[in-house]
Amino acid sequence: MDRLGMLEKMVAAKPGEPFPRYGLAMEYKKLGRNEDATQAFAALAQQHPDYVPGYLMHGNLLETLGRSADAAAVYQRGLEVASAAGDDHAASELSGALAAIQDASS
Repeated sequence: MDRLGMLEKMVAAKPGEPFPRYGLAMEYKKLGRNEDATQAFAALAQQHPDYVPGYLMHGNLLETLGRSADAAAVYQRGLEVASAAGDDHAASELSGALAAIQDASS
């Protein structure tokens, strides 16, 4: 079985766990299936809003697609979640990404 198929089965088998959904989104991104990846990251954030790693990768993808305003919103939400979780490393990365977008749009 290919990796994508395996991840899709894992998400279906364990819909309450965030990591398989994150893995699926990352696999879609790797395969260049950007719309599928965007939807998978959005579903991850909706179903598991406290899963910090998804925010940076989702924002990065949106930036790559030229959707800077959407990326900034994702980074901002991720920064709030990371800060609330006490994840200083992720908060720092998200803050830097958000600042870079804001600087570029100035």
